Amino acid sequence: MSGQKIVVRSSYPLRWHWHPCSCKSDSISSYCKVTSRFSHNVITSRAVNRANVSKEAFFDVELPKTAFITNFTMVIDGVTYPGTIKEKEAAQQQYQQAVSRGQTAGLVKASGRKMEKFSVSVNIAAASKVTFELIYEELLKRHFGKYELFLKVNPKQLVNQFEIEANIFEPQGISSLEAEGSFITNDLLPVIHKSFSGKKGHVSFKPTIDQQRSCVDCPTTLLNGDFVITYDVNRESPGDLQIVNGYFVHFFAPKNISHLPKNIVFIIDVSISMSGRKLQQTREALLKILEDIKEDDYLNFVLFGDDVHKWKDTLIKATPENLDEASRYVQQIDIAGWTNLNGGLMAGIEMLNEAHKNRSLPERSASLIIMLTDGRPTKVILSNVRNAIQGKYPLYNLGFGYDLDYGSLEKMAAENNGLARRIYEDSDSALQLQGFYDEVANPLLTEVELKYPENVISDLTQNHFKHYYDGSELVVAGRITDNDLNSITAEVKAHGSSNDASPHNTFIGRLGILNTQLNMTLEITPEKITLQIGRKPINFTWFDEVTLRHPNLTLKIIREKSLEISMGDGVKFEVVLHQVWRKHATYGDFLGFYIIDGHKMSEHTHGLLGQFFHPIDFSILEVHPGSDPKKPDATMIVKNNQLTVTRGWQKDYTDDPKHGRNVPCWFIHNNGEGLIDGAHTDYVVSSLL
Repeated sequence: MSGQKIVVRSSYPLRWHWHPCSCKSDSISSYCKVTSRFSHNVITSRAVNRANVSKEAFFDVELPKTAFITNFTMVIDGVTYPGTIKEKEAAQQQYQQAVSRGQTAGLVKASGRKMEKFSVSVNIAAASKVTFELIYEELLKRHFGKYELFLKVNPKQLVNQFEIEANIFEPQGISSLEAEGSFITNDLLPVIHKSFSGKKGHVSFKPTIDQQRSCVDCPTTLLNGDFVITYDVNRESPGDLQIVNGYFVHFFAPKNISHLPKNIVFIIDVSISMSGRKLQQTREALLKILEDIKEDDYLNFVLFGDDVHKWKDTLIKATPENLDEASRYVQQIDIAGWTNLNGGLMAGIEMLNEAHKNRSLPERSASLIIMLTDGRPTKVILSNVRNAIQGKYPLYNLGFGYDLDYGSLEKMAAENNGLARRIYEDSDSALQLQGFYDEVANPLLTEVELKYPENVISDLTQNHFKHYYDGSELVVAGRITDNDLNSITAEVKAHGSSNDASPHNTFIGRLGILNTQLNMTLEITPEKITLQIGRKPINFTWFDEVTLRHPNLTLKIIREKSLEISMGDGVKFEVVLHQVWRKHATYGDFLGFYIIDGHKMSEHTHGLLGQFFHPIDFSILEVHPGSDPKKPDATMIVKNNQLTVTRGWQKDYTDDPKHGRNVPCWFIHNNGEGLIDGAHTDYVVSSLL
């Protein structure tokens, strides 16, 4: 909620004396409606003053830090007093002015690890009642494969009517739904009702006043803790694009992708202010993290106090021997003077720069910086870090203690594609750090870019992401400028592990054919076929059965099967539509491209595929068992290069679009390096046509 609208004010007179609650809460309800990960929450509390003198009523609510307040009202004896919402910078000043004038005011402040507190009190006349209503909204983020709706429950007294209710609607369909509370006893378990079917899910929790008691006949309540609802959705394809009321939102969460190796630089504050419990927590957390680092990861430590010290000159591979040495090093970390925060960050960034420059890290890997500190970065340091990183590596800041400048750490992380977390000096601080590390421990993709047609989209949110992590989700939204448009196409570009470059995980979702002599363009997707000759486009679907003839061009659509393109005499292509089972967990429909007749294609034909249209000479030597017993390795001699290749099988769908036939092939590693002309990146184009 940092940086969002913060203060709520009303003109109702107030006596601002904080003391134990004087009015009895008659009912408390929390109603949540979730639609496509976006939650709309209404918290209502009604207090009654049954005394014959005026009393003060309190309304305290803890909200998720990622939420934002949209409305607050008080209803006192039938009269509604609306609140006004102010930005954070103006909030504190207006809050103090309102209090000094005897007005009712509420302010949001940090309250624990995940929450911020909204508090307000009002003086209520004898035999009167007040109803508070707070509305806030939140985009639910996906962590560890689940969306989480987090509610803080603490009524502080027995309540006649206590209710939590959540209704969830997800167009993709709900795959799982759970609800639990930290205060839930065995007796209260049956009170939690949860159900889901298709696109809808429902959770309710309505304990009676007797079920709320901490013991039989006790006047105190056991409702004190966290109530958490988690769910996930069905994923028949990596992305889901929804259009509502002239806007679109694109959810992207691919799975079944190999993890990328990580290159991690830990930058650790060892200044005097980190002495004692903070340093002990840091050691414990790093030792726990080292247990989970994978052998194909690379790591190093940079310590900063008065001076900057590196564990190694460069990042080293996380072999068992190196991890043992790293553990011994972490156990010996000690305090060393004052805080040279700028020096530590510059050393860590330069270390990654040099490692990439020298190509000592895996080509397909994810580099990141994790800093642990209680320091206070200045504006100069923020500028230095931003200029040094230049968007190349995400920076994650973990701040210790209550007196640090968390806002600056958060800003520094946000400016460098990362995030910040405050680590509380509790007994479980090592688990807090471990929990954060788990979120970034499994990168699947880097340099993820989601692109949309520029001529029909505006007001686009962030659409380039440095990393995509396992169990998370990328979300992009925007406004559709064409009112007649009811569907749009997204193009996703990203870098995955080298294993994912294998043809068995590569699918064509969009094809473009351009013939400048005919002034013709042809764009093909699994949904439609668009032909443009001259200025006017012609649209077809795969449900059409069409033969179209034009001078030197013939198009033939075979319903739901294939498209044949003939250009003159001697050049014929075929595009095959591969329809995937609709409930497939990972893949959607895709296209196959085949050259049926190319005897009149030029000897200068080139491109990623075209360069192989004419035969090349190669030899296969030294066939031997590989890591997969069914796929032997060998040495290929081609273009004066010696390459390691792997035998495999691919499908040829030319004759059988549904089942295809297996054909043997040799898989060239490292994106075809040594086989193709130039580098694979030379064949990337800025647009399809």
